[in-house]
Amino acid sequence: MSEQYFILAPAGSVLALLFAFYQAKKVLGFSEGNETMRRISGAVRKGAGAYLKRQYTGVSIFFALMFAALGLMSFAGFLTPFVPFAFISGGFFSGLSGFIGMKIATAANARTAQASSESLNKGLRVAFSSGSVMGFTVVGLGLLDLSIWFFLLKYVFYAGLAGNEAAQISKISAAMLTFGMGASSMALFARVGGGIFTKAADVGADLVGKVEAGIPEDDPRNPAVIADNVGDNVGDVAGMGADLYESYVGSIVATIALAVSAGYGFGGAAVPMVMAAVGTVASIIGTFFVRCGEKTDQKSLLMALRKGTYISSILIIAAAFPVIWFFLDCENYPQRIGVYAAVLSGLLAGVLIGFFTEYYTSDTYKPTRELSASSLTGPATIIIGGISLGMLSTLIPVIIVALSVLLSYFASGGGASFSQGLYGVGISAVGMLSTLGITLATDAYGPVADNAGGIAEMSHLPHEVRERTDALDSLGNTTAATGKGFAIGSAALTALALIVAYLDEIKIHKPDFKLDLSIVNPPVLIGLFVGTMLPFLFSSMTMRAVGRAAQSIVEEVRRQFRDIKGLMEGEAEADYAACVDICTKGAQKEMIAPALTGIISPIVVGLALGVNGVAGMLAGATATGFVLAVMMANSGGAWDNAKKHIEAGNFGGKGSDAHKAAVVGDTVGDPFKDTSGPSINILIKLLSMVSIVFAGLVLEFSFL
Repeated sequence: MSEQYFILAPAGSVLALLFAFYQAKKVLGFSEGNETMRRISGAVRKGAGAYLKRQYTGVSIFFALMFAALGLMSFAGFLTPFVPFAFISGGFFSGLSGFIGMKIATAANARTAQASSESLNKGLRVAFSSGSVMGFTVVGLGLLDLSIWFFLLKYVFYAGLAGNEAAQISKISAAMLTFGMGASSMALFARVGGGIFTKAADVGADLVGKVEAGIPEDDPRNPAVIADNVGDNVGDVAGMGADLYESYVGSIVATIALAVSAGYGFGGAAVPMVMAAVGTVASIIGTFFVRCGEKTDQKSLLMALRKGTYISSILIIAAAFPVIWFFLDCENYPQRIGVYAAVLSGLLAGVLIGFFTEYYTSDTYKPTRELSASSLTGPATIIIGGISLGMLSTLIPVIIVALSVLLSYFASGGGASFSQGLYGVGISAVGMLSTLGITLATDAYGPVADNAGGIAEMSHLPHEVRERTDALDSLGNTTAATGKGFAIGSAALTALALIVAYLDEIKIHKPDFKLDLSIVNPPVLIGLFVGTMLPFLFSSMTMRAVGRAAQSIVEEVRRQFRDIKGLMEGEAEADYAACVDICTKGAQKEMIAPALTGIISPIVVGLALGVNGVAGMLAGATATGFVLAVMMANSGGAWDNAKKHIEAGNFGGKGSDAHKAAVVGDTVGDPFKDTSGPSINILIKLLSMVSIVFAGLVLEFSFL
């Protein structure tokens, strides 16, 4: 009945990619401004392109080695022959989505600055349109990858099973799960590498430029200023794009796998893919409602963006009911309509996590204002305040996710059928990510606005232009924090679904295997401890990497201030390329160990502790990783906006002792919110993906 409707997924993909192309053409139609603006934008574009070229060259070696390893496992019978190719395609599309987003972002920065010289609304529209290219490229390529594999598996490779629907959909879902590992691997390299680059440049530029030399942010005399702007694109655009691509496809393939055990067949598998296609249409409609007046206060600007996301969510709420009614055959099985409540719970959880993230990180609200005031007594008190704020901010997201899981599970029939309840949990993650096109657009717009502010400062545009770009940049900080909260929340729900998919994969490989997931079972308990430790180990490695790379930037900026005659007087030009090169080399070197930790850990734990140990590890990593990621993202976001609050003229304004203390807090928060925190949500999903792919190997060779 529902098989022919799978065509809606590639149709949604084509629609998303066409809309992304339309938005890109619109952005490129705007003026880049004067010669200075074009030159600065060109330098940022060149640096970002050089970084990604070097990163993708290095990552391609890793993918080639993994392809060979997976090929050997396939030859030995542990994997199907499609897995190595699915791994490559997942990584390719994940990397491509980040690359396209970065290209348009670096083309839009000067255009946003120039548009802001005409009006605030025009600047917002240019920056948001460039962000929507990123959002709809991720959605379009994600659905394209899913559609290609689904139709190849169903109508070519497993066409012989057409008479046995349950067996066919089981084989298809098992094969599709594996390309998530490629997407996760690429996302982790992109997030960690980009995060190290951007925060090394940012910390180095701030510590020497603002604190030591006392020059403004984005001052052209600062040798690290171009590297800082490059970092915004490779970390917050390319890295975020690859990250959410992986969440998007991961939630869909996990839910397809859960549809099999729930007994919903192709109808249940169609729901997440059709929901994604409907979400594309809803997101496109929502983008046309994003516009603002000339008020630069944050409440007005936030409402301009919220209007679009809220309209998209309302459209999804309306469309989800008939989708579920039809595909789950609710006319004959009326109890299945409870899955609709799971969709609503996912959407609501996403909105609420976003709101409370904003509450704890925006200077519109009390927590960040109080944090800003703590800078009056020095760097120590603002650092203590920021860490405690981040810890406090974990309470509500944990409650929201817990309630969403419970509601989704029981509304979907979990009381009567464990598998149907878990399908509801997977659908809630799909519901949360269904409007990803516009949600990611509001996030990816931030780095463009940030770059635009830097270009306005370095090009000496009129003061009112910088006021407008500062307002857009401050809004971007809030939407970025909200986006990180959204990404972390969706990662937690997706990871839960993937853990169940892992246990289902074990049953496929060895139907008579007896799981013993009791907390007092030693392998489970040890695995739980290992999993709990992994996010902390991973965060330590990424933060130390930022620290080492930032030290190199600090030394280089000091050297240039000391050795280049006339630089501080504005009579000589800094050597921007040297800082870009230091960040590029540092990021490429430092990203390897954290990324390999996420890939190797499940294999080592599996071989040592067996399947039960891996299940414990995944549970520990998901629980701890979710809480730690929320804490780090919110601490960093609050420190950033506490600094912005002072720069707006509060507590002595720019250059005051309070401002210098806030800059120190912000530099501590930089790797929190832009490197370690956002990378953890990829880590917890990658652990599950690797566990699924290597399940057969672990069953065969584990010690326990």
